[in-house]
Parts: sequence; C-alpha cells; structure tokens
Amino acid sequence: MSITRRNLLTGAAVATAVLPGLRAESGVKHYVRYRKDRSVAYGELEGDTVHPLEGSVLGDRKRTGGKIALADVKLLYPARSPKVFAVGLNYKSHLGDRPEPTNPEIFYKPTTSLQNPGDPIVIPPGSENTHYEAEFVIVVGKRARRIKESEASDYILGYTCGNDVSERDWQGGDLQWWRGKGCDTFGPMGPSIAVGLNYMESEISLRLNGETKQKQKISDLLFKPEKIVSFISTYVTLQPGDSIFTGTPGSTSAMKHGDICEVEVTGIGVLRNRVRRTRA
Repeated sequence: MSITRRNLLTGAAVATAVLPGLRAESGVKHYVRYRKDRSVAYGELEGDTVHPLEGSVLGDRKRTGGKIALADVKLLYPARSPKVFAVGLNYKSHLGDRPEPTNPEIFYKPTTSLQNPGDPIVIPPGSENTHYEAEFVIVVGKRARRIKESEASDYILGYTCGNDVSERDWQGGDLQWWRGKGCDTFGPMGPSIAVGLNYMESEISLRLNGETKQKQKISDLLFKPEKIVSFISTYVTLQPGDSIFTGTPGSTSAMKHGDICEVEVTGIGVLRNRVRRTRA
C-alpha cells in the first residue's frame, strides 16, 4: 500500500488505512474515539461504519442508533487515560545482558505524551537519539485496587497498540525518565480498543519506512497483562481508562525527520505516525 501525504495527515485516510481486515465474526469488538466536525465521541466499529455510543466506551457501550462512515471521522487515541503506566524489560529479546526482573518494572508516562493515530511524533529540541518502541497496551475497564491476578481479566477493558517513544541519551542521563519517555507526542496509541481479543494468538511488529524492525509474539511477554494489572493495583489504584504500555521486544534504533513508523498488533490494527523534528 502506498503511503501518501493524505494517508498520514487526514483522519479519513488514516481511518481507512489502519483497520484492515477486522471483521465482526472474529468475536472481537473494536471501539474507537473520534472527532467529527467539532465533536468528540466514542463508537463501535463494524467494517467501514462507526456506530456512535451513548457516553463513553467505559460505560454500558450502548449504541445511539446512528451511523457514520469511518472515512468521515478523525481517529483519536482511543481512551482518555487518567494515568499512563509502562513496563520495562518485559521480553527476553529486549533484556540483553540485564537480568530478568522478578516483578514488572513499572514507570509513568505523562498523559500529555499521548498522541493520536496519524499525528506526528515530534523529536524535541536537543534530541539526537529518539527511538521507537512497539508496545501492546492494556486499557483498564474499571476501578481496581489490590486485586488478585486471577481476577485481573475482569478489570481489563481491552487492548490497543502503542509506541513508547524514548530519547535514549536523556533516558540514560537524567535522574528520572520524565523527558526521556515523557515528552509531548512520545506515546502514540490506537487505532482501536479490541475487546475480547485472545492476545496469546497475536503478534506485534514495527515497521520503519516499510521495513520490519521488531516482531514478536505477545505470548512471549515475561509478565502477562493479568500479572501487570494485579501488581500495579497492589500499590496504585487503577481507574477506568488507565492505559498500560507492556514493554517492547528486541532492539530499537533512532528515528529521523520524515520517517514513517507503524506499530501493528494482529486483531487490533495499525498505528501509523510520521516523525517530525520541531523547529523550535
């Protein structure tokens, strides 16, 4: 599929490009957050049609009865997250010489790092080493406090794609990862929340300018979503809409101005963003 300026910058083209081959008979429902004109809403996606929901995807998910063509909306990151967590060192292929952790290694990303499908990843002033990180993302469905791992699946709404963009020099040199992992646009997320997905059968991949750079089975996660959700909830109360980036596989490399970065998880879709260096 050719990549044009329209594919990358307009909601209509992004919407039709990033959700290929998702069918109702798969048993997975797909929910999106979108803008149409000046209104922002949630909807259930079926084929090329968005069915608007009454209220939020975090509620009863009742359809209004209306229909909107997918090509007529701008897709946004699919959940407004009160908190954004991320897990480090969660694939053996990413560990290198580092020891395997005994618990999920959790850190925060600011909510202002979240970015929409199709909108740019902005390399900030002074950055010379900004990397991609393809990640499988958990979206929390309801309040969770000190829950057991065996209960955790009941608190997970679904899953989406993410890119835990990382400035490696800052990540290694600063006391905290506040800018190395948290700059504006360093958390692209989307395009849809897949509810009912059997992630054990899914695969995550990242393409940079069409070349596959990362590829791994989600089942290779050292700590699965249920363990991660239970572990976090032991110390920090999870709220509906919280998102959790679960770690990146393999190795990563720096991106440059004009690159096109695509994260794909089978059963969810493709998260596509162009890389842009800020002029400031």
